[in-house]
Amino acid sequence: MFGTGRTIVKGKTVEFEYMQIRQEELGGIVFIAKPSGQTEASFKLVSASEREITFENPVHDFPKKVTYRLEKDGSLLATIDRMPSIHPKQSASSTDSGQVMLGFPDLVL
Repeated sequence: MFGTGRTIVKGKTVEFEYMQIRQEELGGIVFIAKPSGQTEASFKLVSASEREITFENPVHDFPKKVTYRLEKDGSLLATIDRMPSIHPKQSASSTDSGQVMLGFPDLVL
């Protein structure tokens, strides 16, 4: 599964990210992130339930953990380490720190 993310500051995209969830040859599930201007990082699946999936990479600088949770209203809630949760279906708005928009609308847990 492929996804995209973007950081929006004052109505303009200042960063972007390509993401992928895939099964490796040996059967493990990984989340791969390729942020703009950075090297690719892989996170191994550490837990999965009917509505939530968590990936970790303890040697990565930041983030070390990425969690996606399917909410009852159908939205996908993303949590990155200790950062506040964000809803990918919210409209972009200008904030001092920017708002991250994630794109995994078809994730089935």
